[in-house]
Amino acid sequence: MSRFTDKVAVVTGAAQGIGAATARRLAEEGAAVAVVDLTAERGEAVAAQIREKGGTARAYGCDVADLDAVEVVFARIVEELGGLHILVNNAGITRDNLFFKMPKADWDTVLTVNLTSAFNCAQAAQTYMVKQRYGKIVSLSSRSALGNRGQANYAAAKAGIQGLTATLAIELGPYDINVNAVAPGYIATAMTAATAERVGSAPEEHQQLAAERTPLRRVGQPEEIAAVVAFLAGDDASYVSGQTLYVNGGAR
Repeated sequence: MSRFTDKVAVVTGAAQGIGAATARRLAEEGAAVAVVDLTAERGEAVAAQIREKGGTARAYGCDVADLDAVEVVFARIVEELGGLHILVNNAGITRDNLFFKMPKADWDTVLTVNLTSAFNCAQAAQTYMVKQRYGKIVSLSSRSALGNRGQANYAAAKAGIQGLTATLAIELGPYDINVNAVAPGYIATAMTAATAERVGSAPEEHQQLAAERTPLRRVGQPEEIAAVVAFLAGDDASYVSGQTLYVNGGAR
């Protein structure tokens, strides 16, 4: 498949989990991928995997919570890879705690990394996308946007992603820029493994409990989210914009 031939994709938080799977999927389908993480060293393994399979990828270090840093690195990406057509806002962290015990610093950090970073990257990306009258922005929300015990900060940030997505779709639509979000349910990643450890459970046990509450009776894999992101980033989804697609095995 080569639906992303001649396209340049930027994936943030791409060193592991859903971000890494998305970077690999877009590259497999022809995109030149900027693997963006906090440091270039963190993303280099994923970029190297892509190159070993014949794809095009470079690793870039950037604190996406810093707008100035984002603008600088996006300019480098455009110069070195030849453009910017697809942005996947995936960078995110958790700092879970019950609301009454949550430090203000953990609230601020999670909102900044999960939500403000998406604002920063989208604002930087749209300057290129508007000029070329083409662009695809896909941001990662979460099922937690509907509310999740111990995640007031994360839930608020991921709900914010949905509001940001709907608004950017309205404002950027006239320039042929599609803006959508994907809200995963329980996906087997390092982040959910850390959540398991936080509540005193082994990752395998935590996944089994989640699977029992899911109609498909299993948890999701990063590659399954990457497939949905790839659909929204492609021209098959050319009339899809402003949407948040929940990918959670049928959970309610």
